[in-house]
Amino acid sequence: MIPFVLFSMKRAWQGFWRNALMSLAATLTMVLMLSLLAGFFILQNVLLASLAFVEQKVEVVAYVQNTATDGQVQTLIANTKAMPEVASVEFISRDQALDRFKATQEAQGRTDLSQYLESNPLYASINVKLASPTELETVTGALRQDPIVRNVLNIQALVDRVLTVTSVVRTAGVAMVGIVGLIVLFIIVNTIRLAVVARAEEIEIMRLVGASDAFIRWPFVFEGALVGLLGAVVTILLLTAGAEPISRAVVGFFNVLPIELGSLGRDTAVIVLVTGLGLGVLGSWVSVRTYLIR
Repeated sequence: MIPFVLFSMKRAWQGFWRNALMSLAATLTMVLMLSLLAGFFILQNVLLASLAFVEQKVEVVAYVQNTATDGQVQTLIANTKAMPEVASVEFISRDQALDRFKATQEAQGRTDLSQYLESNPLYASINVKLASPTELETVTGALRQDPIVRNVLNIQALVDRVLTVTSVVRTAGVAMVGIVGLIVLFIIVNTIRLAVVARAEEIEIMRLVGASDAFIRWPFVFEGALVGLLGAVVTILLLTAGAEPISRAVVGFFNVLPIELGSLGRDTAVIVLVTGLGLGVLGSWVSVRTYLIR
């Protein structure tokens, strides 16, 4: 078994260089298509990070009665933090709420009239960030049952719209990557098939001298794997060389997003490598199989 594998690998290497022009064309096509696939994969992950960032901005605001004691407020905060549906809780005192109101008025260029107020008319509140926007109803219901909570802002309609938009965008992103993947599959397999077609006479001669199907097939399969591996390595090198400018461009464009591109780069490299090898082997296997069936 091992001698046959080594022999097939040797013939694949010889075939790769004997038909260098077609091999180069197939490799370049592999690099272009894998780069396209990697680009869409990166964009999809940036899109998903953007949607997750938007969903994390959904906040439940519960206003606290002015008669609530510090102990009651601390108990409410502790109970809210203990809920598995809650990501974080921030307490805004009446004075902090007034300061934020003044800052907003100033930022909008409006005249500050709060100095004429005899007392602070605003309520203290707790701002609750959810682990998922789908947990809004659960958290809102729990807060409304607390006796010191005066009111909870109703943002159900807004959350429903956010979830609808993010769901549609996520589905569209997955569909786009799937379509691009099918296009990449079609182009690469057909490019390798053309490379095999160009060597049809070589296959026919081997058949005429009585070569077995395995003797004909496996050198081509290893040659396809070599093309896929070479294309994947070149693509990964190109992506590595462009990682820093790509990172700066992405973070610069989405400057409000805490995107970590390290793990994304590793995932992209693995996908490129596996896809390149898989398509190289698949393209060769399918192409040679046509001749063997004949």
